[in-house]
Amino acid sequence: MVTSLTPKAHRHCTAAVLVFIGFFLSPQNSMAAEKEKPRSGGELVFAVGGTPPSFDGHRETTFAMIHPIAPHYSLLLRFDSQNYPKIVGDVAESWTVSKDGLTYTFRIRRDVRFHDGSPLTARDVKATYDKIIFPPQGVASARQALYSVVEKVDTPDVYTVIFRLKHRSASFLANLASPWNFIYKAEILAKDPRWYEKNIVGSGPFLYVEYVAGSHWIGKKNPHYFLKGRPYLDGYRAVIIRDTAPRVAAIRSGQALIEFRGFNPAARDDIVRTVGNQGVVQESPWVCNLQVAINNSKKPFDDVRVRRALSLAIDRWGASKALSQISVMKHVGGLFRPGAEFATSESELTKIPGFGKNIDAARKEARRLLKEAGIQDGFSFTLKNRNVKEPYEVTGVYVIDQWRQIG
Repeated sequence: MVTSLTPKAHRHCTAAVLVFIGFFLSPQNSMAAEKEKPRSGGELVFAVGGTPPSFDGHRETTFAMIHPIAPHYSLLLRFDSQNYPKIVGDVAESWTVSKDGLTYTFRIRRDVRFHDGSPLTARDVKATYDKIIFPPQGVASARQALYSVVEKVDTPDVYTVIFRLKHRSASFLANLASPWNFIYKAEILAKDPRWYEKNIVGSGPFLYVEYVAGSHWIGKKNPHYFLKGRPYLDGYRAVIIRDTAPRVAAIRSGQALIEFRGFNPAARDDIVRTVGNQGVVQESPWVCNLQVAINNSKKPFDDVRVRRALSLAIDRWGASKALSQISVMKHVGGLFRPGAEFATSESELTKIPGFGKNIDAARKEARRLLKEAGIQDGFSFTLKNRNVKEPYEVTGVYVIDQWRQIG
């Protein structure tokens, strides 16, 4: 079996369900910072390891978009950054849920304005969620499936939005609080639902200043932001540095103050040795996973035996040991990240095909399945991967090597 890796953006790109650990450096101790009175002024410079494919939060799934662009936008709801996973209002000042759990009614703040000076109303919230939930033909919506429970969105008046559900949903409020759900201007969407892929008009704490592809993204303080006294910063600059070594150098030298996404262990330790107590490392499993999405509409992947064989071929436990030394990949997990409330225990996980620890037996079964499915040695296909070195390229190379061992 021959596989090749192409540097093309793809939403889900690996079969091993591994949850990774993220690191970032902060210029001051976070616990001490919480006790300090906030100070206004200054520019935050942070490093981003990729370039945004487009500017549309509803379309994209990459950190390279959300890190530099999210500060320009407001949300309907958001997660409380100081008390996660508590949900609080952003442009919603209050909300109620009907007794049957099928009707969610939101009251919209009256003091929110877009950066062009126009007021944000319920019409804009409805247009935003109509685009996410019921996208027009030709418009991509990466998280549309999360809102399949929604029957329709109504606006009985200028500052009221009502979501009517097909059935009860325990996760609905959390899904509404997704940081990707930027509130867009209804007037703009009516003219061109893809306008936001290349343009910015938000109502968030920072105004758009400049974007130079492959170099940087700049935002400045919105003096008319609806939360009085916010933001504290005068502005921010996202410095785009794709390769790990120069990104590490930027942190070490102070060219960038923070990296929100993650460094591999060697890079992390290098920074710690250099900056000493001037830097803080925070570690936790990410609230996401890396997966392979197999196109089962194409032969031979429409055959469950082929898909099962590809999964059985991957040594996830070996990946955890090997990749954790050279990348941010670390944990083996299921759909929920290890350590989370509903996570699958290791004893349960190892009973699932593809997650067992006897990789020799698993690969023997994989070869049998391929032979049974009529797959001959020399069969080749392409793994489409994100054009981001960490952790996609490293993991992609590992997965390809695993597949080559069964045919």
